[in-house]
Amino acid sequence: MSTVSSAAGKPRLPAPAEFVRLEDAVRRMLAEFDALRRRAADAEARVRQLEATVAELSGGGYDPEALLDRVKALEAENRLLRARLEGAATHVRRLLARINFLEEEV
Repeated sequence: MSTVSSAAGKPRLPAPAEFVRLEDAVRRMLAEFDALRRRAADAEARVRQLEATVAELSGGGYDPEALLDRVKALEAENRLLRARLEGAATHVRRLLARINFLEEEV
């Protein structure tokens, strides 16, 4: 509990409950203010990072057409690889079926 002292150096008296509640409210507000200040600093850092990325992308460092062409080529390659994987999986299933059949014959 907080206490109040006089200027004459008399013993400190207990602070009224209202002062204690006020003191607690001020502490909570200061803690919230610090948290908000940290969040604002984090947000400002994120904005600077995003602005740098936008400047890099729009500054001619990357050609959007070339990126689009590369994405399309990678998607086509991905489709081809998926088809090859499916074909290989089918082939493996056939081989397993043959092995199972041969094991049953033995």
